[in-house]
This record gives sequence, structure tokens and C-alpha cells, in this order.
Amino acid sequence: MRSETVHPPPGAADTAVTELFLAHRLALVRLAFLLVGDQETAEDVAQDAFAEVYRRWSRLADRGQLLPYLRTAVVNGCRMVLRRRAVVGRFRGHREVPFWSAEAAALLGETRREVFLAVRALPRRQREVLVLRFYLDLSEAEIAQVMGVSRGTVKSTASRALKVLAGKLQEER
Repeated sequence: MRSETVHPPPGAADTAVTELFLAHRLALVRLAFLLVGDQETAEDVAQDAFAEVYRRWSRLADRGQLLPYLRTAVVNGCRMVLRRRAVVGRFRGHREVPFWSAEAAALLGETRREVFLAVRALPRRQREVLVLRFYLDLSEAEIAQVMGVSRGTVKSTASRALKVLAGKLQEER
């Protein structure tokens, strides 16, 4: 989190961000978890997204679009984490992040572990599209908005990802 802190006027931001946090924190942490693969980082990414909304409250033009904004911030935060891991991996060698903590097992359930691992092996964009589509149940238009791509890109990416995923899961059986 950045060191400069801008506090919105008391009341409006506090109440709105608190309500948003209580209603959507768990879903956004799960979204981040599915993209980055570990609970602690997922919680940090989601928390940073809420902190950014709070800090920018007075400059937010369309407060009716806070949930799409938060989803975009979480996806972008996950991308940043994965890029950082890739850079560190080039210098230290790749290490697998331990993501099967007790919390992770509770979030996913053992029956979904195989699918989770197959989804994690997909390229970043394919993984993001599938998680946004099938986990958050977003429409193609909403996914396009969150990812900053066209609807056509979402459709073709989802199609390719599902083909790859089906192939991987068939191989494992």
C-alpha cells in the first residue's frame, strides 16, 4: 500500500466502502485466490483494491460502478503479483507457492482440486476469462469491461481455454 493517505470526508466514504467490503470482500478474495493461488496474497490484493476505492472516493465519478471497478482492480493487482513473481523467478528460480493451506482447502474443496490445478496451468488471460465467467458468472460484456478487452476477445479466449481445459482433464482420467 502507498504511504500517502488521503482521507475522504467522514461518513459517506466510510459507510459506503464498509458496506461494499462486507458484501463483496469474500468473493473478491476468492477471485484473487483463483488467479494467484495463495490465500495471503489474495487477501492483500483485495484489501488494496478496497483501500484504493476509499482513497479515491472524492474523485470517483460514477459510484454506481464500484463493483466493476473493484473487480478490475483485483484482476490488475493479481497481474502485478504474477509479473513480480515471474521476475523474481528469473533470478531465484521458480518456486511453487504453497496454496493448499487449511483456508485454501475450505475455499475450494477437495473435489475441485484437479480442475483448479488445470485452470492454474492455463495462460493468464485464459485463466482470467474462465474465472470471471464461471466463478463470478459475469457476462461477456462485463468480462470485457473488467479485463479491458473486446467482447470478441473474451469469446475467443474462453473458447480456446475450454478446449485446452477439456483436453487436460481428459488426459488425467
